[in-house]
Amino acid sequence: MKHGKWHKRQVDQSLPAWKVEFLRYKELKPIVSAVSGRPPSPAEFVALLDAEIEKINAFFIEQEEFFIIRHKELQVAIRDALARKAAVPEAAHEAEIAAIRREIVNFHGEMVLLLNYSSVNYIGLAKILKKYDKRTGAVLRLAVIETVLAQPFFTAEAVTLMVRECEAMMEAVFPTAPGEGQAAARRDREALAAAEQRIFRNTVAALLAMEDVRSGSSTRGRHSLPPLTLPDSEWLRSF
Repeated sequence: MKHGKWHKRQVDQSLPAWKVEFLRYKELKPIVSAVSGRPPSPAEFVALLDAEIEKINAFFIEQEEFFIIRHKELQVAIRDALARKAAVPEAAHEAEIAAIRREIVNFHGEMVLLLNYSSVNYIGLAKILKKYDKRTGAVLRLAVIETVLAQPFFTAEAVTLMVRECEAMMEAVFPTAPGEGQAAARRDREALAAAEQRIFRNTVAALLAMEDVRSGSSTRGRHSLPPLTLPDSEWLRSF
């Protein structure tokens, strides 16, 4: 599948309010690939990308801050629900825990979408830079990607940690004995597993894009990134 179609599919599968926050790959591609007319100068093109990166970072940080608050609220909700377990009827406790569990699953899903947002934008930047360098003979890709690797949207450390902690939180609210809640709990586990698979596939795509960027030049300079040697690139490409 061509990257443009893949990028559009990823954007379409995201939350409706997020769509305008992605890299504008569709708009940037014709600027770079125009058969007639002059493509933007390196300075002009970097300015276009800087504006996109600033937009992506601003959105990512805003969502990250919201998730941090929500994460703490869910931790408090679980603690309080477990603390009053003995003081409320069993049916009421199970209903409360089931509601919290659904909130955690939804929260986990939104964080997965944000990590996917990070991967999709990184891959898009790497692809459009590759097209620009090929079209113009410039050598922007390594220099720009070097700065991207330090951006909040790429490192995503807090969100990645919260995804793992969210999965640990689920253990506290899944029923441990057979009962009415088991079917719903099983569906929630399946939702988590599907989300994890999506993270894995898009992380693989980001790793392969990074390997391509780092192996893109036979010369080494101050903007060169060290080669990235993945354990088995052909195996990864099979996903």
